[in-house]
Amino acid sequence: MLSRSLKLIDVRPRPGHRSQGQMIAGNMILRCALGKGGITAFKREGDGATPLARMPLLYGFKRPDKKVTRPSALVLGALRRNDGWCEVSNDRNYNRKVRIPYGASHETMWRKDDLYDVCIVMDWNVRPRRRAKGSAIFFHLARPGYTPTEGCIALSRADMDRLLPYLSGRTVIRVLR
Repeated sequence: MLSRSLKLIDVRPRPGHRSQGQMIAGNMILRCALGKGGITAFKREGDGATPLARMPLLYGFKRPDKKVTRPSALVLGALRRNDGWCEVSNDRNYNRKVRIPYGASHETMWRKDDLYDVCIVMDWNVRPRRRAKGSAIFFHLARPGYTPTEGCIALSRADMDRLLPYLSGRTVIRVLR
């Protein structure tokens, strides 16, 4: 049985699949998608890799039109149509939420493919931010078949729904090799 709030979730590569992983969360073992570049200890902007790191969960977003009803102790604000995330390392808002349209290259958070219906910001290069060390490393929903992400960690909607009640601002995701 899971305790009320998970403190540590481990993610390891799935044997034979560098862009897929196994997430160990309490007594659950969940399949997840990882970055197309696998796991790296030397994360760089645009490398498509998932960082080898301990990443606390900071806060998240949920699409209000997609009926995310599972309770969570983690702060999940409403995603808006004009939400974006800056990915230009020399921009003053690098690796921060921005309102679009935005002058620099950015990730559009309101997506047609449902990946960010639930999107959690992990503390990768957020506190402190370092230029070119990677941006928009999120914990979000996976595509069918767990196809690779751009460096994020992604779960199926059903598994995210199962996990949400056990997440809080004290939960840390630890990516291992």
